Amino acid sequence: MATKIRLKRMGSKKRPFYRVVVAESSAPRDGRFIEEIGTYNPLTQPSDFKVDEERALTWMLEGAQPSDTVRNLFSKQGLMEKVHHAKNGK
Repeated sequence: MATKIRLKRMGSKKRPFYRVVVAESSAPRDGRFIEEIGTYNPLTQPSDFKVDEERALTWMLEGAQPSDTVRNLFSKQGLMEKVHHAKNGK
């Protein structure tokens, strides 16, 4: 089972709000997911991004691949560096 960490679009038209979810790679964007691990609101200034870092780290160490957008958001929070250190045993 190939898993992805990606954004699930919520909110009304022209007012997007996203949930950060772990889903199978073959599942639709807004379809079934395994677990919700955070939220992202790009409309606030500055944009609001909250994620359960422990769960995200666990999923990535188990092989879940973040989407490009989620990878950028994780990098800004320093989570990708933590994953790198955890994988290399530092």
